[in-house]
Amino acid sequence: MPELPEVETVRRGLALKLEGRRLAQVDQHRPDLRFPLPKDFAKRLTGRQILSLDRRAKYILIRVEGGLVWMIHLGMSGSMVVKPGPAPAPGAHDHLVFHTDDGWVVTYNDTRRFGFMDLFDEAGMEAHPMLAALGPEPLGNGFHAGGLSARLRGRAAPIKAMLLDQKVVAGLGNIYVCEALFRAGIHPTRSGDSVAGADTERLVPIIRDVLNDAIAAGGSTLRDFVQSDGELGYFQHSFQVYGREGETCARCGSDPAATGGIHRITQSGRSTFFCPQCQR
Repeated sequence: MPELPEVETVRRGLALKLEGRRLAQVDQHRPDLRFPLPKDFAKRLTGRQILSLDRRAKYILIRVEGGLVWMIHLGMSGSMVVKPGPAPAPGAHDHLVFHTDDGWVVTYNDTRRFGFMDLFDEAGMEAHPMLAALGPEPLGNGFHAGGLSARLRGRAAPIKAMLLDQKVVAGLGNIYVCEALFRAGIHPTRSGDSVAGADTERLVPIIRDVLNDAIAAGGSTLRDFVQSDGELGYFQHSFQVYGREGETCARCGSDPAATGGIHRITQSGRSTFFCPQCQR
């Protein structure tokens, strides 16, 4: 699933072509994605000007004329690709096509249809069921060592699981939590309570650094993700632990024959990659 850096990369690419433009035509080729599309979705968007594009956690939030917010979640395999028009005949998984008044075409393609879209009044945005319980943005001022420490204090759950909890911090996913814990030297099975305090002072800026590095590289492409221009992300070439089970640790140089190198365990049904020599 695209994580925060991938969603932010798509948002930035879309903003360059969409902000200030008007949706001259919206083609809807099916009534639903993961959930049913809102009633009269295409009709309600057609003719409206796009005012701004923001992101909250893994959701793209597009403010449109008339006090509406168009929410996009890419799911497992969704993409929003921008190309100059005219639009070609839609492919089997091109579910929605958006045409701007200056000739750009944005195609939403989603093979697995785990993504979704919504359209609602901006006045009720904070209460939207997908947004209401989210924790602070890891790249925002609301995410800091004191706040994270307070959320971890007294919690026996593993730090890896807690950082994936969207109520603790919004937008983090499996890849970037593995990479951040490695850079911070924190073992993924340690309890949240054991990390609260001094370790959070080190962890918070490292989480920001990992996310910013990934955004600068256009995100990570492991299977389906593409940027808004159709290009792949490149941060996967910088992974230090994720997906590197059995390989030599780039930091400590541990011999895989002696130590097993980078280890992989399963936590809450997800693979966790770490170096037992570097992470304590």
